[in-house]
Amino acid sequence: MPTDRGHPGPLRVLVFGAALRAESINGRLASLVARLIADSGATVDLAAMREFGMPLYDGDVEASAGLPAGALALRDRLERCDAFVISSPEYNGSVPGVLKNAIDWVSRVQPQPFKTKHAMLVSASPSLVGGNRGLWALRVPLEHLGTRVYPDMFSLATAYEAFTEDGQLADSGLQQRLTETVLAFLSLVEADTRYVCLQRRWYEFLGDQTEALITHRAED
Repeated sequence: MPTDRGHPGPLRVLVFGAALRAESINGRLASLVARLIADSGATVDLAAMREFGMPLYDGDVEASAGLPAGALALRDRLERCDAFVISSPEYNGSVPGVLKNAIDWVSRVQPQPFKTKHAMLVSASPSLVGGNRGLWALRVPLEHLGTRVYPDMFSLATAYEAFTEDGQLADSGLQQRLTETVLAFLSLVEADTRYVCLQRRWYEFLGDQTEALITHRAED
């Protein structure tokens, strides 16, 4: 990929699975996405949710002790990337509590790091739905915080039987679709990061007049 106008070198993408279990199928999907991104020439930061331990959000705790180390660590990794990918399980048709809690904590950082970042959402589930309902729910807080969530999401159904021993998808059609989705996402991120063509103001909330929130965005 060509050198960008803001920082030298390849795109930088944070990829993490949003389940705590060590053998999570969403961790396996995150690893596969990370390999596809690396194969494209981008730099990948592969992480696991257990690296960002933090208590349940409590305003009193924040007031007395500040943000926990796990939230600050996730903030730092987000700030170092051009885009991020979340591989999230679906819990009871919605977002896992541990992931929503992490978003809530990190959103308290000023300026909060989700704003203007590009994100791609994927999921793996043993169900026939593939975790898709959880991804639609996950879009809501991220888009509220100003994240540019990629329209195409990838949901892997019956995921316990979906992977080969080398970590690829057994279904060649699904493997191709995932590869094409990842590459299309990276192309969009590259266009916005490398070839900015329009300056716009972005406000997180009506009435927010913070000058630091002025950002550059590419429009198709």
